[in-house]
Amino acid sequence: MTGWLLDPHLMRQRSGWSPARVTLAQLIALAAPVGVSVAERGAAQIGVLTTALVTCLIWEMAFALIRERALSWHTATVALIFTVLAPETLPLWQVAMAASFGVVFGELVFGGRGYGIVSGAAAAAGFLVFSFTGAGLATVSGAMALATLPGALLLLLGGLISWRVLVSAVAVLIAFGLARDGADSLLLVLTTAVFGLVFLVADPVAAASTQPGRLVYGGLAGLLIVLFDTIEGPAIAPAAIVFACLLASLFAPLIDYLDVKLAVRRREARHG
Repeated sequence: MTGWLLDPHLMRQRSGWSPARVTLAQLIALAAPVGVSVAERGAAQIGVLTTALVTCLIWEMAFALIRERALSWHTATVALIFTVLAPETLPLWQVAMAASFGVVFGELVFGGRGYGIVSGAAAAAGFLVFSFTGAGLATVSGAMALATLPGALLLLLGGLISWRVLVSAVAVLIAFGLARDGADSLLLVLTTAVFGLVFLVADPVAAASTQPGRLVYGGLAGLLIVLFDTIEGPAIAPAAIVFACLLASLFAPLIDYLDVKLAVRRREARHG
């Protein structure tokens, strides 16, 4: 994905969404899942939330000062997504290191939101699992899945995530669930996957940008989730969604490039 796709000036001209409004919409969408995570996991989760928020905002302030730019506050959304993914038992220094890696190398070194190629929250979660022995990610509960749905609807109606990505990814997961565990497994498959699909896989920075490309990207992400899933039974491992998102996002620019090339060839064939 290239930076111009989420360039702030083009966003204002094409959709009416300024970077500040995008951030606000995402924060609203994340409020319920974060609230449920704190309610379910207790006071320790407040420490995870606070550490992630402070770490991400400190890094954003540092880069804003170096580049002499105003704060966008978007790194707060990275912190909130990572908070939902991180278990309450995680040492806070590991929270700070993982959040630092995700927000710096997932977003800020590329110029900020819209200029990177992966989700900052997915980069943070992937760093956590790879770097610390025994570190894992929190499983999404039924209450968390329900809390995700209103935010997903808000982002879909605002055009901030693509239904094509979600539909194609969900279709693959449903086919996988039916083939492996039957129809009774579908609710658990979707429950454990919904948060990651909405806030990681469908992230417009990580996803493909062309309409056909989004269908291919979502299907690829769904397939990778199936391949990376290590949990016996119908539940989806959170790490499988994270790593599927990271790998699929690396292919997103190629998917867009091939789709554009095919569109050009079809147009040339029609018009000679």
